[in-house]
Amino acid sequence: MTATDRPFGGRRKAWARDGLAHVEVRGARNHLISAEYGKLLEKALERLRGVDWAAWNAALGQLLISYDEGTLGLDDLVELVASVESDFIPAEQAAAAPYLDAETRHLVTLAFDLLGAAGGFVARGLRIPAAPRELAAIIAMVDHVPGVRDWLRRHIGRNWTDLAVSVASAGIGAASQTGLSALADAAMRVVLLREASAQRDTWQRRAAGLAREAGASRAGSLDGARPAELPDGPIERYAKRISILTLLASGAVSLFPGGVRRAARVLVAGSPVPAPAGRETYAGELGRLLARRDVLVRDRGALRQLDRVDTVVIDARALTGGRHVITHVAPINGTAQDAWEAASRLVDGHRGTLPTDEDADGWALAAPQRLDTAIPEAVLDDVRTSGGKKGKVYVLTRNRRPEAVVLAESALDPLTTAVIAAGRRVGRVLLAGAPPEIRHRVPADGTVPGGSRLAGSIRALQRDGHVVVLIGEHNDTALGSADCGFGVLRADRRPPWGAHLMGGPGLETAWLLLEAATVAKAVSRRSTLVAASGSVAGALLGNADLAPRGAHRGTLATGVALAANVLGAVWSARSLGRRAAPVPAVDVAWHALPVHEIMRILATSPDGISEEAAEHRRRAEAPADDETAPGARGLLDTVMAELDTPLTLPLAAGAGVSAMIGAKSDAVLVVAVILANALLSGVQSVTARRALSRLVSAATPRIRLRRAGVDRDGSIDELVRGDVILLEPGDAVPADCRLIATSGLEMDESPVTGESVPVAKSVAATRASAVAERSSMVYAGTTVAAGSGTCIVVATGGQAEAGRSARLLLQEPPTSGVQHRLHELTKASLPAAGAAAVALLATGLLRGRLAESISSSVALALAAIPEGLPFIATAAELSASRRLSERNILVRDPRSMEALGRVDVICFDKTGTLTEGRIALRTVSDGCVQVPTERLTPRHRLVLAAGLRASPAPSGQEVLPHPTDQAVVAGAAAAGVRTDGGVKDWRPVRELPFEPARGFHAVLGTARNSHVISVKGAPEITLPRCSTWRRDGTTRPVTPADREEIEAEVDRMARQGLRVLAIAERAASPRRRLDDERVDNLEFLGLLGLADPTRATAAEAIDRLRRAGVKVLMLTGDHPSTAAAIAAELDLLDGGTLVTGPDLDGADDATVDALVAKASVFARLSPEHKVAVVRALRRAGSAVAVTGDGANDAPAIRLADAGIALGGRATDAARQSADMIVMDGRIETIADGVVEGRAMWASVREALALLLGGNLGEILFTVGSSLVSTTPPLNARQILFVNLMTDLLPAITIAARPAKHVTADQLIREGPEASLGAALTADVARRAVATSTATAAAWLTAKATGTTARAGTVALASLVGAQLGQTALLSNGDPVVLGAAGASAAALVGVVQTPGLSQFFGCRPLGPVAWSIVLAASAAGTTMGALRPLRRSPEHTPVERSSPHRADGVDEDE
Repeated sequence: MTATDRPFGGRRKAWARDGLAHVEVRGARNHLISAEYGKLLEKALERLRGVDWAAWNAALGQLLISYDEGTLGLDDLVELVASVESDFIPAEQAAAAPYLDAETRHLVTLAFDLLGAAGGFVARGLRIPAAPRELAAIIAMVDHVPGVRDWLRRHIGRNWTDLAVSVASAGIGAASQTGLSALADAAMRVVLLREASAQRDTWQRRAAGLAREAGASRAGSLDGARPAELPDGPIERYAKRISILTLLASGAVSLFPGGVRRAARVLVAGSPVPAPAGRETYAGELGRLLARRDVLVRDRGALRQLDRVDTVVIDARALTGGRHVITHVAPINGTAQDAWEAASRLVDGHRGTLPTDEDADGWALAAPQRLDTAIPEAVLDDVRTSGGKKGKVYVLTRNRRPEAVVLAESALDPLTTAVIAAGRRVGRVLLAGAPPEIRHRVPADGTVPGGSRLAGSIRALQRDGHVVVLIGEHNDTALGSADCGFGVLRADRRPPWGAHLMGGPGLETAWLLLEAATVAKAVSRRSTLVAASGSVAGALLGNADLAPRGAHRGTLATGVALAANVLGAVWSARSLGRRAAPVPAVDVAWHALPVHEIMRILATSPDGISEEAAEHRRRAEAPADDETAPGARGLLDTVMAELDTPLTLPLAAGAGVSAMIGAKSDAVLVVAVILANALLSGVQSVTARRALSRLVSAATPRIRLRRAGVDRDGSIDELVRGDVILLEPGDAVPADCRLIATSGLEMDESPVTGESVPVAKSVAATRASAVAERSSMVYAGTTVAAGSGTCIVVATGGQAEAGRSARLLLQEPPTSGVQHRLHELTKASLPAAGAAAVALLATGLLRGRLAESISSSVALALAAIPEGLPFIATAAELSASRRLSERNILVRDPRSMEALGRVDVICFDKTGTLTEGRIALRTVSDGCVQVPTERLTPRHRLVLAAGLRASPAPSGQEVLPHPTDQAVVAGAAAAGVRTDGGVKDWRPVRELPFEPARGFHAVLGTARNSHVISVKGAPEITLPRCSTWRRDGTTRPVTPADREEIEAEVDRMARQGLRVLAIAERAASPRRRLDDERVDNLEFLGLLGLADPTRATAAEAIDRLRRAGVKVLMLTGDHPSTAAAIAAELDLLDGGTLVTGPDLDGADDATVDALVAKASVFARLSPEHKVAVVRALRRAGSAVAVTGDGANDAPAIRLADAGIALGGRATDAARQSADMIVMDGRIETIADGVVEGRAMWASVREALALLLGGNLGEILFTVGSSLVSTTPPLNARQILFVNLMTDLLPAITIAARPAKHVTADQLIREGPEASLGAALTADVARRAVATSTATAAAWLTAKATGTTARAGTVALASLVGAQLGQTALLSNGDPVVLGAAGASAAALVGVVQTPGLSQFFGCRPLGPVAWSIVLAASAAGTTMGALRPLRRSPEHTPVERSSPHRADGVDEDE
């Protein structure tokens, strides 16, 4: 901005570009310009030569002036505005206090920060004495004393107050030579200045496009009064609490010697500044990111409130822009194609809005009730039944004569789903002003009144204590009333000047804002934790040593916290900027549109698009790299994500304090543990993603592509919308496509719909809502079963149906169990560590040993924190993942191992999981009696032989294209049936292949001197062509009773889940022609029953899981009868019921929960239904695993606690959603995975018991001994040494070892309740008591027989020895565990007995008597730790593992 003119006590902001000037008006900042004054200003300026128009914009506080650059310059305009406004602004306002803008404040503060830091460094180099660092307490009091800063802001202004505090702080920092805080603050100021610069550039770049004329540039004043005070966020709550605690603590320490100095150091350490610095830096970096995405920021303060937002309101017009799309046409006169083209031209010509006037050719759209001419009711019914509830019905007229009835639906923005999902992560999502058709399609949490009542709705929410983000279009009052209003810019609409932020024209930046709100909450929470850690560390370090170096350490701790928050905020904002933009969901019902309309929309033809057009579209449609895609995220980003655990912050803070008090070795150890844990987890995660990427690449098929009329081979990566591809039998469909030509096309859609039977396809448009019934579409991941087709690509990648299924989840996948358990254990261990440290500090204070007590307290707190906890979980998960890889299970996320071990409900997909995923011949019927293919009678063999003759004969190694023919041929071969059964010397002559419209396959063959026509087809097609029935060796006419009997048999077989084929034959004349007319007067022979066979090992695996307490459910998209038949074969119902998808439609959560609780089998499920079932199970408290291989399984797989994709045939969507992939696709391998997961629970329990029990024992002994002894037996260094010897290596080796000397049944009965419930608590308590009791006894014995120093060394050795003995006992002979325990024991002896090293740790070398005491105490502690209540052995026999690959070390014979 160009700053000019200072007539009003401060700078006037003005800038100009491309003939449009923005000039600030005097008094606008204080809301002194009324609407009347604004109009007067406009008129006065418009009278001047060279001014085209002027518009007063109260929202911006500026005059927008369009002018002739050849006549006037910016300085001229500023002068003109100054002279004009002097007539309207009262003269007394000229004496107002000078205005200081935020940008100038940051610039001045940056200068003082840099000067202060440089001055401090120079003074230190010149050895100039530093001023007392306690002087900073004066500045700290401004924040600690309630109301001081607010009082100053009211009297001298916010910016002046903050500048004065910042300058004073920089000056004191320079005098006291503490530069870290000044440098961190300078870094924050740089971020904020870059934010202002980026936003200024964006305004100047986009302003001309917004202010196209005076009317669109005007904006009224905004009512900024909030009806209720803004609720406190994490930063505000922290600031209030830390101030109270700091004032109390400073008062308490002032009672000790050096009290004033101590109190000042506590005040400095307790400064809340590091916490808001994190939020401010994040908001600044976010503002710069938004500006770079062309978002106009009117009020930066809105970005500082994102961490408080809990409600998102979306104006429905922002989702549609008022745009519509024609989705159905019913002609009255003329053709449907002409009507489509006319209606589409009308809508397209008005940019998606519905026109009310006739066009040049006389075409118009009108509501039916506004016409004088009656519309045929049949036509109206056609439109209404085709989806009238989802849109509005209009009549297409030409010269006022009705030509057609059309259905127009609101066109949702392609990013609607992504915006709703992002809003759900922030809080509640409410729709404003949404008509029923929008409410039906947008899954919001509720609605509020919109339009003119929207501002009132916002204020009502604010009165109820909510902080609201509003996404709207042009409602200035409502947008200004929100706590953060985001206005969507439209090319044909007035800008929403009242919004705090404006972006668009699409919703991508609105989505980014909502994602930023979620990150803002995390940044604020993290900032408060870092600030609290810095404050505690600073107070302890500052009071541990009253010398100046103590004050230096204290201020250094708070400076580190400030720097960490600034750097962490920048990292978070930049990570947000690297996120991939959401994949737009194209809201077009391609299946319902005629082919010519699709070609018009996609600008293509049956010859395809040109190579140049394809390249242009590929560049336009290419999404940004998805960080969740396989192999996309690098190792560094993955490792940084792994550092986000509950223990990282307290451990890092403890390490810092340890380093400052001299325990650098333990600090290095803790940091190494943190980094090693993150690195190991990151390497495993990246490795798994890359393996998955290779797997996906290897499975990528080649395609036949038509470009500009030329057919060629191509790859999936080349495809764009509008491409034409050719399909042949066996081809995998690479994208969602609309068919434009077919020839007997049948598709295997089981990966998408769950249907195991091929589905016939056609070109005709259909209004079917279910994917399984959209006969005009083929979907990515499906396969051509028979026939051929030509189709147009309408959706690729994430826009395809598989990608849409993945987007059904409007929430993140569930937090993994290991994270939840870590959080629980951390919540328990951190308060215990803090309480122990406080107790030790209190006893030291009572004895007058403040400095020593602080060092020992910090050491004890650090030792009590189980820093090995995340490493234990990681080691156990990685070890179990490695063992599973040997069983053909690829674990994408090792953390899912924990979830797999606690699963108590597993949901199996039917097709390809419980069944083999292929059609097979199961039974043969003669029309009366049905028998399985394994027990065919002679007459049933004749039926099958006729069916074989009615099938195409494969030549050589050729595979028959149709799976039904494959099943009949394979079934006959397995049963030993040949084509000459009943007809000697038969050979085929002519063939009439199966087509969906025909419904049967017929073959003309010769047999010696006769000819035979053999037919195999659908019963409803074949039976009417039969006039006789060969039954019991005789042939008789088919009577009505016979037909009823045959139809009853067909119905019985269908209820068994069989696909039924009718078999018929007749003698034929020697003519070699074969057509439909000759397939008549047939002799009915019998029926064939085909089905997807169950896996041979499925029943055994299900039984094994049930005996482990795992409930098994079947979820399928197949027909209920098919699902019931499979369930009966596998005994899956088990007293439960069968529920279908329609039963769940429209049901509330309570009804769904009740249905799911009683059911064992679910049929006709869509992806939405599967998600609903999984959610119900999780609401009931179950840990759920979901298996599957299709795109329709992906949403439920992602939502489950443990998601499992099966085999190489799994779709990309299923693989991407899964936590693990069973490469061999065998159900018994899943059971092995559950066993391994349960075994991991047992190992983790023992490792945690060892770790937590040992830490608790250390606490009990250290605190207890300090109560009875004037001199603590263990110093700080010894406490940390115990931690080093016992916490990490022994516990990790226990967690990582394979289970040994336990039966498979014992392993499979492990789990969270058995492993980490009361059993863990009891183990921890027992080991803690054993360790502390044995150590206390050894200490007291040594104290009675020797010196205090010797007794302390004995206590140290006994404490370590008892824990190492327990480790050895848990090893079960594992050499790695024994080696780790032995190495730690050797290190203990070396440290104690080596002169110099022993003195470094405060020990004394021990003699034989002392070592005898140590050994006795260690043995006692080991023995007591091993004692446990007798547990009843399982009463069932061990289960033999079905997999040939046994678990490492599992003793199956015990």
